[in-house]
Amino acid sequence: MHVFVTGASGWIGSAVTAELLAAGHQVTGLARSEESAAAVSAAGASVHRGSLDDLDSLRAGARAADAVIHLGFKHDFSDMPGAWRTERAVVETFLSTLEGSDRPFLLASGVAGLTPGRAVTERDPNPSHGPDSMRGGAENLALEHADRGVRSVSVRFAPTVHGQGDHGFVATLAGVARSTGVSGYVGDGSARWPAVHRLDAAHVVRLALEGAPAGSVVHAVAEEGVPTREIAEALGRGLGLPTQSIAARDVDGHFGWIGRFFALDIPASSGLTRELLGWAPTRPTLLADLDAGFYTDPV
Repeated sequence: MHVFVTGASGWIGSAVTAELLAAGHQVTGLARSEESAAAVSAAGASVHRGSLDDLDSLRAGARAADAVIHLGFKHDFSDMPGAWRTERAVVETFLSTLEGSDRPFLLASGVAGLTPGRAVTERDPNPSHGPDSMRGGAENLALEHADRGVRSVSVRFAPTVHGQGDHGFVATLAGVARSTGVSGYVGDGSARWPAVHRLDAAHVVRLALEGAPAGSVVHAVAEEGVPTREIAEALGRGLGLPTQSIAARDVDGHFGWIGRFFALDIPASSGLTRELLGWAPTRPTLLADLDAGFYTDPV
């Protein structure tokens, strides 16, 4: 299968590209810079020049492919509504190009915050609708096209996609610990974060591409919820720092922007995904990667 991948040079996208190529698929990766193009080419994929703002380029990439995997996103925290509108426009472009073709369209989504108070499952709907909602309501937009000749599949990722070289949320927490001198957690540290190893995530994306029916939601979640106190303790061990509870009133001052997110209890299940696709995560856990020292060096 010839697959057009956005975000192909990114943390998850580069692993997905490698997984697809190893399985015998042909990959063309979107690249907006010379650095990204070099990374895509070095991985053995073809390069398609363009960006998420260049809708004509995206349309051309989709037309030339048998499937589209959309993993790119404009992480502009200074203008998230703008990033959400961009996401909406990108997904609308892909869907209009693929409509009536029965070709697969996979897009990245997330599990965080969908069902406060309990573990989110693949059957739980995403409450975001419309271009001004979270991520532009792209997941619901895509799933609505399942009966319009698009094999649309939403891949909801755990907030922590970990592994050696990770520069995401856990790396940010490590940076906070270095700067404050303590590895903190909020309150009693019972809040849970789902996690998945980067290579397990890439594997479930490939399985979904090959076998998930139209309108499916799959969860790239290997661990339903790792207590945040255990995350902080593992970071503390690796960094040689004490572990400390941070009161809710002090979260913003201690952690900065990531504090309120780290305080959330957001467990997520992947039982239905495992049953549907036969997915069985085999890679190290988040705590194992922390104990391996992957987050001890500044990113």
